[in-house]
Amino acid sequence: MGTITVEWRHLDKEGKTCDRCAETGQGIVETVQRLREECRGKGVEILFTETKLSGAEISQSNLILINGKPLEAILPQATASESSCCSCGELTGREESCRTILRHGQTHEAVPREFIREAICRVAGCC
Repeated sequence: MGTITVEWRHLDKEGKTCDRCAETGQGIVETVQRLREECRGKGVEILFTETKLSGAEISQSNLILINGKPLEAILPQATASESSCCSCGELTGREESCRTILRHGQTHEAVPREFIREAICRVAGCC
């Protein structure tokens, strides 16, 4: 049986995260749950870890790693960038930028579920 490890890193300030990370988090949890069922019969186990970051580590916030590799390195025509994030700023008390994903000419503040699924499937080969 093969094992795929999916890690999601995000800012955590007293149990809260920014709006875009919260949206990514909901998408990744639901996507991983679906893929666990889909891939189990094909001998692939998908593990999920959530790494909560402090304000000092905010540059890694909203990062998804699949077997240690960033999602944007797995998907064709995808790159990481960042943009101003008022929601992070409200949590840290200062101006902040948060990670974004650029793909097909569009900037995505929250990582779309279809990107999460595609990246996991490319690595897992089970879906």
